[in-house]
Amino acid sequence: MPASAAPLPDDAGFFSWQATAACAGLPPHVVFARRPQDAAPALRACAACLVQRECEEVVAPADTWFDGVSSGRLWRNGRPVATLSDLHRSPRD
Repeated sequence: MPASAAPLPDDAGFFSWQATAACAGLPPHVVFARRPQDAAPALRACAACLVQRECEEVVAPADTWFDGVSSGRLWRNGRPVATLSDLHRSPRD
């Protein structure tokens, strides 16, 4: 008989940080935006969020080719493309 698989983490505990995430009430099209100007509300939420570290650990954007906002950055194909401060810079900076 094969050995049993390792137990999965308690989903309720593993994802409990999501309920306190500053982006929790934002619509999916904002959180998963591909353009910086569309992602601005989610990036602003991240700036005040207390669970950025947990978000980056669970989403693992660089390892999963993630598209959207996670841990204070907009990601496209797992690469960071914008932060909130990038949106506030003038084109001459």
